[in-house]
Amino acid sequence: MASTGTDRLETGWLATTPLGDTLLQNFVVHHAACVASVATVHGGRMLRRDDVVAADMGRPGGLYNSAVLLQPLIDDVRVVADVEAWYDGQGRGEVLLWSAWPTPDLTARGWVLEGHPPLLIRPPGGSLPAAARDVAVDPVTDDAQLDDFGRIVVDGFPLPELQPYRTHALFDGRLLNDPRWRLWLARIDGRPVSAGALFVEHGLAQLSLAATLPSARGRGAWYALVRTRLQAASGLTSVGIFSDDSRPGIERLAFLPITRFTLWRRDR
Repeated sequence: MASTGTDRLETGWLATTPLGDTLLQNFVVHHAACVASVATVHGGRMLRRDDVVAADMGRPGGLYNSAVLLQPLIDDVRVVADVEAWYDGQGRGEVLLWSAWPTPDLTARGWVLEGHPPLLIRPPGGSLPAAARDVAVDPVTDDAQLDDFGRIVVDGFPLPELQPYRTHALFDGRLLNDPRWRLWLARIDGRPVSAGALFVEHGLAQLSLAATLPSARGRGAWYALVRTRLQAASGLTSVGIFSDDSRPGIERLAFLPITRFTLWRRDR
């Protein structure tokens, strides 16, 4: 059917595109809500536009001083200039820019390319990894456990801008008031050695913040936390942006690679 000249062809990324038009579009909106939620509960700032969502903790915040593009950049980087202006002079800490698409080279603007982490998705159902006999998994329910969680993430990822770890450097107890978040610790011999979180929004359950202390790797804690989170997300599509190091392990659990994000970092 010929265009009338006033119709705008659906691209999947318009401001009017309904949520769920594609699985990737649904995840992009979900991921924007994820990063924004952390800044919001900690009294930070949020920028919400048709083309980008940005969150600012106002201090070094690991992954949560982030901007998520909601539309492809193509050759127009004006949105990047707007993001830079919004962050600059407002707080401290490096800023991340997430794009579900390749972007123009932003190096001349002061951005550093962090890489192209893969997005993997697992439909509901399917078998779970076997339970690890020597690993105990407990939900995070109080401030002390949350501090153990933050320390493991900062040192296990690692997140250099938050090292050496200080109490509440990543989160504080306010995060536990957001029902979209659930967090767990894995213990070996009674000691917390691994952390993992689940963020549920827009019908997707994102496995995030999976980190294990170097001394405990290879002992089943990572798989134990994946199992726990998949059980908690039963009936939902599970998603996650993983590293290439963890990709083989997560693919063994029926996660399917969908695309690679482009991830930039910029100091302020």
